[in-house]
Order: sequence, then C-alpha cells, then structure tokens
Amino acid sequence: MTLDQFQQLRHWHLCHRYDHPLEGHIWSTLVTLWMIGWVGTPTAWLLHWDEAALATAALVFVPGAYVACRTWLHRRGRLRCDWIVALR
Repeated sequence: MTLDQFQQLRHWHLCHRYDHPLEGHIWSTLVTLWMIGWVGTPTAWLLHWDEAALATAALVFVPGAYVACRTWLHRRGRLRCDWIVALR
C-alpha cells in the first residue's frame, strides 16, 4: 500500500464513521499495529530481542494484507466492501 492509499482509506473512514463504525475501529486497530511494527522493530533489534523483532516486523505488513484479503473476498462475492472504491 502506498501512503496515498493510506490517506484515501483514512479519509473514507472519517467520512463514513457513523455509517460504518466497526470498519473505522478495525482500521484504527490495523494502523496502530502498523505503527507498533515500525517503532517496535528497530527497538527490538537494538535490544537484541530477535523473536520480538520478527514479530513486530511482520506487523508492518498487516494493513496491506488486510486490504488484499478484503479485496479478494469482495471480488469473490463473499463480503461487501464499500471502501474499495476509495483505493482507485
């Protein structure tokens, strides 16, 4: 995901926070995990916590993986995703 896509999704969630409150909470949680990954990985490496560094490094990819999963489910017709149009 690019930063422009992050911004577009954030804007969509802010505009639709009353229509889709759960989506907003999920996205806030994913962005929080993403930030933990960016801040926690260098910290864990500096402290030589190898397992924690690997775990936090994986968190960097959580929002992109979530968007990819939702896009896949939306295209298969299993889950409707209204914010996909914000990524185009």
